[in-house]
Amino acid sequence: MKTTRNIFIAVLLGVMMSSCETLQLGDAGLSDAPETSGATIETLFATKKDADKVLVTAYAYLPYGITSGFDSKMGGNVIECITDHAQSNQGFGSDGPKNLYYNGALGASMTSYTGSEAYRFGSEKDYTAIRYGWLFIENADRIPDATPAEIAKMKAEAKVCIAIAYANMLRYLGGVPILDHAVSTTEEMVYPRNTFAETVDFIVKLCDEAKADLPWYNADPNDDGRMTRAAALGLKLRVLCFAASPTFNSDVPWHAEANQYHCYGNYDAARWTAAKDAADEFMSELAQNGYYGLVQPAEATPRAYRLAYRKGYFERGTSESIISVRKDYDSDYHDNWIEKAEYICPTLNWVNKYGWADGSEFPENFDWENPSAQPFFTTGNCVTGTETRDPRLYENIAVPGDYWDNENMAKVHINHPNYRADGTGFLAMKYVLQKDADRENVPPHWSLMRYAEVLLNAAEAHNEAGDQAKAYEYVNLVRARVGLPALAEGMNKDQFRAALIRERDCEFGFEEFRWFDMIRYGLKEDFTKQLYGLYSEGKGGKPDNPDSFTYSKYELATRNWALNWDTRWYLAPIPVTEVNKGYGMTQNPGW
Repeated sequence: MKTTRNIFIAVLLGVMMSSCETLQLGDAGLSDAPETSGATIETLFATKKDADKVLVTAYAYLPYGITSGFDSKMGGNVIECITDHAQSNQGFGSDGPKNLYYNGALGASMTSYTGSEAYRFGSEKDYTAIRYGWLFIENADRIPDATPAEIAKMKAEAKVCIAIAYANMLRYLGGVPILDHAVSTTEEMVYPRNTFAETVDFIVKLCDEAKADLPWYNADPNDDGRMTRAAALGLKLRVLCFAASPTFNSDVPWHAEANQYHCYGNYDAARWTAAKDAADEFMSELAQNGYYGLVQPAEATPRAYRLAYRKGYFERGTSESIISVRKDYDSDYHDNWIEKAEYICPTLNWVNKYGWADGSEFPENFDWENPSAQPFFTTGNCVTGTETRDPRLYENIAVPGDYWDNENMAKVHINHPNYRADGTGFLAMKYVLQKDADRENVPPHWSLMRYAEVLLNAAEAHNEAGDQAKAYEYVNLVRARVGLPALAEGMNKDQFRAALIRERDCEFGFEEFRWFDMIRYGLKEDFTKQLYGLYSEGKGGKPDNPDSFTYSKYELATRNWALNWDTRWYLAPIPVTEVNKGYGMTQNPGW
C-alpha cells in the first residue's frame, strides 16, 4: 500500500481521550472520521474504494519503531536505550530514557515528561487501530461492488491489524480490556480488564480466524504490504513464545502483586507445545507455498553479508518481509532517526556479544589496551581492511574505523574533530546505511516482522518443547546468511536458550526485541550489570580518518534499577488518571 500525502484524522475513542493528529497517509487514507466529518456508515461503505479507506486507517495506526513524526514515544527515542544494548546521550528535550528510566522517575502519577514513556496506556494508538478494524469488519458486508471473497479477505486483514495492536499492548502491559466491536461514544463505558490468558487467547483466535481468508503472500504488487496468512501465523507464533516464556509461564509470580492479569499464575509445558505447533504450522505452509526466505548475499564476502542483512530489514517487498508497517512513501521519512542516531549510543556490552567472523565467541575479558587481534578491521579501519567480526555488528553499530553517515568516518574516537565526550564510543548504525544515496528513492517502512524472527521463534519453541534437531536447523539458517558457521551441537536446553538469546541480540538490534527478551526471561543480571563504553584514539592518517586505533574501556553511569532492582519494570505503569476513569483498567504490579 503506497502512502504519499498528508491527511487529517480526528478520532474520538470511548475509553481514550479525544485526539487530533496529522498523519502522512496516502490515496487510501480516511480524510475524516465519522465523529468529526459528519460522514455516515452508508457513505463510508458506498464503494469498495471508499471502504478500503477505513481499513487502511487501521493499518495506519499500527506500531512504528523508528523515530519519526508518527510517534514521539520515549521523547523521540527508542526502547533499545533502556536495555543493556544502548545508552541515550540526548541531553535535551523530553528524552524518556534519561528523564524517566535511568533515574527511576517513571511512575503512575507523573506530571512531567508524560508521553516520554516506552508505553503510556490511554495515549497510544493501538486502540485507534482496533476501533477502525472493528468498524470495517462490522460494515464490510455493505460494500456493493465487492465479491464475498474480497470482503472476507479484507475482514481478515482487519483482524490481523487488531491482533497486532493487542500483541503490542500485551508485551508492554499484560492483560488489557478487550474490545470486540467498534466503540460508540454513546455506549456505556464499561470495559473491564481481561486476564493475561484471555488476551493471549483472543490474539490467537483472531489470527486463526484470519488465516483461511488471506493469501500466503501478495502476488499482486499493488497489494504489497497488506496482511497475509504468513503475517497471521507469524504473529501467532510470536505471541505464543512470549506468553510461554518463564516470566509469565511460572508457578512463582514474577512480582508479589502479580495475578491473573499479569501472567498465567502457573507453569504448563503445553504452552511451549502450542508455540511449537504454531511454528510447525508456519513451516508446513512455507513448504507447500514457498516464497518466504532470508535475503541471501550475492557473494561470500563481509560486505555482501552486510548488504544482504541490511536489505532484509530495510527494503519493502522482499521475501524476508512478513509484516511491513508503512506511514509514508517519502525516502526522507526516517531523516529524524538519522539526526537522533548520534545520541543513541550502543554499549560495549552489546558490541562484545558479536563473535568473530569465523563464528568463535568474542572473549568477555578481551584486553582492549593490549589487543591480541584487531577487534573491528584487519588493518584498523574499513578503508584498507576488512571486518573481523560478525557482519551484523557493523550494520547495527558504528564502530571505530567504519564509515557512518554519508561515508564520513564514525565520530567515535576521542581525537575526531566532532567527537562527543558524552557518548559511549559507538553510534547507532541501523537505518543510517553509511551513504545518503543508499536511502534515496527507497520507500521507508518499519519491518515489524521478518522471516529471521520466524526462524528464531521456531528455534526457541522447538528447543523448549524438546526438539533440538529442528531448533539447531532454524537458528543455523540465520547464521549462515551472514557467513557464520553452525552452532556447536551437544548443548542442553538451558545452554541452547542462552545461545539463542545471544543470537537474537545480534540479529535484531534496534528492532524492539531486546527489552521484551529481558522481561520475558527475567534477565535481572542484564538489567543490573555494569555497562561500559569504549575510548578509542586514532593513530596516523588524518584526525577524522586515522589509520589505526588504541582502546580502553570505561564504566558508564549506573542506572537506578541497578541499585534498586524491582521486577515492577517488567510491565509499564498505568496512569492513575486512566485507572480513575473507572471503566475497568487496573494498575500493574509495583506501581
